[in-house]
Amino acid sequence: MTADILDRAAAAALALAADKPWPQVALRDIAVKADVSFAALYALADSKSAVLGHLSTRFDQAALGVDYPEGAAAHDRLFDAAMARIEAMEPHRAALIAIATSEGVLISAARFPRIARAILEAAGVEATPLRLAAMTAVWARVIQVWRDDEGALNRTMAELDQRLKQMATQLDRIGAGF
Repeated sequence: MTADILDRAAAAALALAADKPWPQVALRDIAVKADVSFAALYALADSKSAVLGHLSTRFDQAALGVDYPEGAAAHDRLFDAAMARIEAMEPHRAALIAIATSEGVLISAARFPRIARAILEAAGVEATPLRLAAMTAVWARVIQVWRDDEGALNRTMAELDQRLKQMATQLDRIGAGF
């Protein structure tokens, strides 16, 4: 029941964000659109940020659910995990961009370390502080490219590949590689 309410609220938040400016969407609007009582939603998520946190966790699940072939390189595992998350986000592109734009860079970027940790852990790479910082920077750049990369995501994949290679090289230089 809890997950169902939060899943419905997340879907409602995306639908509302696609239809009107995010600052004009209230938590009560999300409850109405989700067809759940406001009290039930508030008990589980007392803000729009909490609903977005659940949505982010749902996208993380896509990355965490990737199966890798035996002996796959860390680069390939990281690439696949990040792309699985992006592909989960893709159907909601317009709403996610609208939310991020209205929230501003700092609020949106505050979620990036958590996303980076999920990608690292999904790929079987320990999220040490240096790796986490590096993956956060990779994600920040890749998500900028994704916002403008409509279609087959070729630019996004090329950017991710390039940034992961740079990250590996830089981490190797300071003895924090994988």
